[in-house]
Amino acid sequence: MDLVGACRAFVHVSDRGGFTPGAAAARIPQPVASRRVAALERHLGGRLFDRSTRRAVLTPFGREVLPAARRLVRLAEELEYDAERARHSPLRLAVPETCATRDLAALGAAGRDAGVRLDFRPGPPGTRSAALRDREVRAAVLAVPPGGAVWTVPLGVGAATAPGVRTLFLETLRVGRGERAGGGRRLWIQPEDDVPHVRDPLLRARDALGLGPGQVAVASSVADAATEVLVRGDLLLCPAGQAEELGLYWCGLGEPVVARGYDLVAEGPEEAERLRVPLAAALAHCLDADPGAAPAPVAGTDPDPGRNP
Repeated sequence: MDLVGACRAFVHVSDRGGFTPGAAAARIPQPVASRRVAALERHLGGRLFDRSTRRAVLTPFGREVLPAARRLVRLAEELEYDAERARHSPLRLAVPETCATRDLAALGAAGRDAGVRLDFRPGPPGTRSAALRDREVRAAVLAVPPGGAVWTVPLGVGAATAPGVRTLFLETLRVGRGERAGGGRRLWIQPEDDVPHVRDPLLRARDALGLGPGQVAVASSVADAATEVLVRGDLLLCPAGQAEELGLYWCGLGEPVVARGYDLVAEGPEEAERLRVPLAAALAHCLDADPGAAPAPVAGTDPDPGRNP
């Protein structure tokens, strides 16, 4: 028996004083209302209405159980309202700050096609991880080592002038004998790449090559780093797409070769997969990744056997 439907018919018939107006209020045919009330009476083991009168008059038993029936109907309506709101409420998704607005719009459109309304929360890697852990978001695009990533993004260097080489090596940043200490070019690591699998190999290479402590450093923001690139001739660690967006020339980086790695993580594996599959292509575009490309090279390998002249 549909207990909620039967209680709803019972409440409306009681409130309207008759089966016909009560059925209309419940938006069901009058015979259906009569059958539901009769089924509820059999289920509860007592008569709810005195049928010896023309009006639907409650029996003493009916008056006793009516308040509980009202509570059940009210709770059912609240449940239906909450479920409807949950279906239409946006899913908060933490994404990298480097995602362009137009790409996020395309990702949002892909979400709508999949029946999901996305609410983007841009932030650096640590903030995204914390937001997912603290349940401020339901899903997050997290930075992971390329070996275990769904999306990989090769990193190179962006420069204000054409580098003239396919691959630039960190050793070219060494300060010459005639230059003052601290006067060499710098390679800036933006906040999105301030993660161990990108930052640490670069810092180890810096120290091994005898570069100055400030010649490979983490910038406070992409804007600050890009300013130094334009004004001072420094370099920005970035993917090719971001370099193009900033109006910079781009080439690969050698020794070490580093790459971003990403995965979409949610509160549960089922929800993560539900999002990952329909959003894969749009997310890859947001991240400047190729969903069909091979994994990024392992740090320490050299994609270009030729060195800078």
